Amino acid sequence: MKKIIVSNTFLKFKKKSSKKLQLEIDNQVKNICTNPKIGEMKKGDLKNVRVYKFTFGKQLLLLSYEIKNNTLFLYSLGSHENFYKKLKQYLR
Repeated sequence: MKKIIVSNTFLKFKKKSSKKLQLEIDNQVKNICTNPKIGEMKKGDLKNVRVYKFTFGKQLLLLSYEIKNNTLFLYSLGSHENFYKKLKQYLR
């Protein structure tokens, strides 16, 4: 990836998180940079958006992103509760 663009919702979640979780998020973003197709491609309203799932402790977290012209767009990050609903609102 040449460039990474991060949304405000992604930054807010990361900022509120513990230091350990922030480091884990950074590691997961590096994983996505090395293997961009690691996330699951979505259909319908979320066409072209990928969602990568990972666990931290016992909690499942979802990270949504999109790749356009060697640029990684990080959209949202959070637990499964209302994740897709909020993501659709953000992308409108």
